[in-house]
Formats: sequence, C-alpha cells, structure tokens
Amino acid sequence: MLKFILFGIGFVLLFEGLVYFFFANKVINILQIISVYNTEKIKLFSTLMVLLGVCLIYFTFKYYEFK
Repeated sequence: MLKFILFGIGFVLLFEGLVYFFFANKVINILQIISVYNTEKIKLFSTLMVLLGVCLIYFTFKYYEFK
C-alpha cells in the first residue's frame, strides 16, 4: 500500500515539475490572472478539486485490486 502512495506522490511531483519547466513563461501570466479572482472562488475550486481527487483515489482502490 505504501509503495502505491509513494508512487502516486512521485508521479504527481514529476508531472507538476514538467508542467512548470515547459510552461515557465505561462505560469507568471496564470498567477497574474488568479490574483484578480476572489479568494472565496479560489477556495471553492480548490475544495472541489480535493473532493474529486479523494473520490478518484477511493473508487480506484475500491474497484481495482492492487498486489
């Protein structure tokens, strides 16, 4: 079980690192756009993404057998 958690964390870090590496110029523009938004909208969107991630992890472990 721990190996899957570590694999998942490593994969997320790898993916995020590649996105920031290849789109470094766009990140600054995106951060400027986000700074204009209301913090409540950002928190709502973040909460929805966390719930989606938790559901995805839950149903993955529920319906697939990992050995």
